[in-house]
Amino acid sequence: MKTKPLKIAIIDNDASLYPIYKFYFENAMEYELHGIYKSVHDLLSNFGRTNPDIVISEVSLAGVSGIDGLEYLFRKDEDLKVLMMSKKNDFKLIKEAFKKGASGYLTKPLTKERLFTAVEALDQHGVALEHDLVKKIISSFQVKTFDSFSRKENQIIELLTQGFTYKMIADRLCVTPSAVNFHIQNIYVKLNVNSKSEALQKLREMEMRQLNAA
Repeated sequence: MKTKPLKIAIIDNDASLYPIYKFYFENAMEYELHGIYKSVHDLLSNFGRTNPDIVISEVSLAGVSGIDGLEYLFRKDEDLKVLMMSKKNDFKLIKEAFKKGASGYLTKPLTKERLFTAVEALDQHGVALEHDLVKKIISSFQVKTFDSFSRKENQIIELLTQGFTYKMIADRLCVTPSAVNFHIQNIYVKLNVNSKSEALQKLREMEMRQLNAA
């Protein structure tokens, strides 16, 4: 039994892209393009007639932005899937979009293959994020380097936070224990602490601030 095609609505204030979007969906059997709108308000005004399954929305829009528009779209349909798109490969934007309920994020310009791959992933798995953006997000949560410390100090901090002893750190970095102790004393001075426990606590606080600012 053939399932009904998914209904797609697009919000983009760049009218030069409208013919491209129409061309992409022209012969797509699995999807139906139910309208292209220049603003969130325009789609909301036609939502009852469109009833899309998936909305593909530009982030930068006049009036209500694509990200701020998520709240209004979910008021219409809390199960709606929204795929954000933007020329900006900006982790702060991506994080904000997902915080407000977006299910995916694509960077422009979009090819037909990339767009349909994302829509299919959204339909089948509920989320769509391209490999380069996934790597960017993962790396942001793996960062353990701090600008105020030298390269060697950052290496020692990484091992220290993993529970390595001074001797283990020395063995891993192929240096003497006294060299490790020298660097750790410098780390303590920069952190303004007097013990390993105080240092670890302060490093955790610094790491949280760094992640929240990413």
